[in-house]
Amino acid sequence: MARWTEGTVVDNYHWNDQLYSLKIKADIPPFKAGQFGRLGLDIDGERIGRPYSFVNAPTEQPLEFYSIIVPEGPLSNRLHSLKAGDKVWVSPKGAGFFTLSEVPQADYLWMLSTGTALGPFLSILKEEEPWERFKKIVLVHAVRTTAELTYRDTIESFSKSHPDQFAIIPFVSREDTDFALKGRIPAAIQDGRLQHQADMSFDPEQSHVMLCGNPGMVKDTSEVLMNLGFKKNRRREPGQITTENYW
Repeated sequence: MARWTEGTVVDNYHWNDQLYSLKIKADIPPFKAGQFGRLGLDIDGERIGRPYSFVNAPTEQPLEFYSIIVPEGPLSNRLHSLKAGDKVWVSPKGAGFFTLSEVPQADYLWMLSTGTALGPFLSILKEEEPWERFKKIVLVHAVRTTAELTYRDTIESFSKSHPDQFAIIPFVSREDTDFALKGRIPAAIQDGRLQHQADMSFDPEQSHVMLCGNPGMVKDTSEVLMNLGFKKNRRREPGQITTENYW
């Protein structure tokens, strides 16, 4: 299989001056929801590629990727500037194990994300599998400001389609709001605010937690959960915590 497939930008939506969503038409084989691909551009005679999680479901076109400008990054600024019709390289195969096929059976699913790590969860939630497998799903999206609470229409569609099965809980750390929790996810688990807001406990006998975000959140939340009796999920030793660092 070729290492790269040429894609064409369909749309580049800027949520604000840093966050953007690229939609790309490219002929690639199906991936698993939760996996990532790679995007690349030829820069100064060299092809630079970086991993980006799919936001679209495997059956959807165009492909969609949610990203943020990385200061001094060689690729993200250029991707941010692409316009409809521009060409971009796409890896022809999805990769990664942050998928429901790696998650043992449980009654309740927690999806805890920070920033652009919301993307793979949206891809997963667009599939039928999570709604068939779990009694209740809680999606947490932690950001710094309300302007970073993106994909609200998509998330609202999950609420409308599954009103008794789905809950969205936003965190905003640097602004006061009348709807979001403040602070960090691990602290809100420790003091019980997250469980109270979700009306659901962290019970290792019934729950599975998927963590996707900055390494600090993933590490600290994992430690808090392990103190509650959870253990990391591994193929040889199934557990209740599945993680993906997003940095």
